Amino acid sequence: MGTAIGHVLPGIGYFLVGLWHLVNHIKLHSLNPKSYTALAFFPISNMKYLELYLMMGASGFFILMELLIGQVGHTLIIDGGISGHHLRNFEHAFITLWIFIYAAFALILDRFSRSSSQFYGLTLTLAFVAFGQEYLMFYFHSTDHMGLEGHYHWLLQIATLLSLVTTAFGIGNRRSFLLSFVRSFSILFKGAWYVVMGVVFWNPWLTPKGCFIVKEEYYRVRCHTKEALERAKALTNLEFSWFLVFFVVLTVCLYLYMIRIYPEKVGYQPLMEKSFDTSDDDLDKKEGEDGEGRQKRCKPAPLNSCIEMGIGINA
Repeated sequence: MGTAIGHVLPGIGYFLVGLWHLVNHIKLHSLNPKSYTALAFFPISNMKYLELYLMMGASGFFILMELLIGQVGHTLIIDGGISGHHLRNFEHAFITLWIFIYAAFALILDRFSRSSSQFYGLTLTLAFVAFGQEYLMFYFHSTDHMGLEGHYHWLLQIATLLSLVTTAFGIGNRRSFLLSFVRSFSILFKGAWYVVMGVVFWNPWLTPKGCFIVKEEYYRVRCHTKEALERAKALTNLEFSWFLVFFVVLTVCLYLYMIRIYPEKVGYQPLMEKSFDTSDDDLDKKEGEDGEGRQKRCKPAPLNSCIEMGIGINA
């Protein structure tokens, strides 16, 4: 992650996963607003586990880049210990490792769990641990993040914390569309912020006035004076706010568009089942509430003997 591509590629991955879940949760809720039940993942192109396979493949490749391919000519282990210059590589690899673990066990649990609610709860618990580990890794990062770079990472922690909290509350609340919506949005926004970090930190023409990019053990943004640093942080706050406003507006517009193209499915309850489950007292009460008295009792047999109950029946 200590490169531009190391921020942009994971950012695109987070963004696509967040957008994919956001679109599917909105679609699912739009079609079934009264019986909405969240899913842990969604099939792609009629392939049930493609999303999980892509997550495992991408995270596995990123771990190899952090610890092997991207470290050719570097020594990660010195005298039996991890080199201080490469601690951040191991931290980034462990963040990605938990994504791999989550995707792998989500697939296994879906195949072998005895109930869908059990599968969903355990899968979201794994996601909670993954987000929690990511948050702690960035909060206690070994790299010097006290300057402008640190401020970008601090704002990144806000999005990660939002994912963590919504996942925790969603473990036992599968029917809450709002939790699924906010969690998906936080993942999407976190991915966008990753991309912003990768672009800003390695492009001198985007460096704030009074600051510059210098190569130490990796490229960093430094500022000439404290005033320049404070100004750069203030600009970062504005940038974060602009992006937040943009993506909130975009997400709400997406929701409004999708509820128009995916109208609610009209469900029909079997008339015989409704009639048999209704007691004489309940029928009398309903007839009293209906001013026109159109509700009449449906006898057990045959089906043609059932008289209309004030609602349309589609054959």
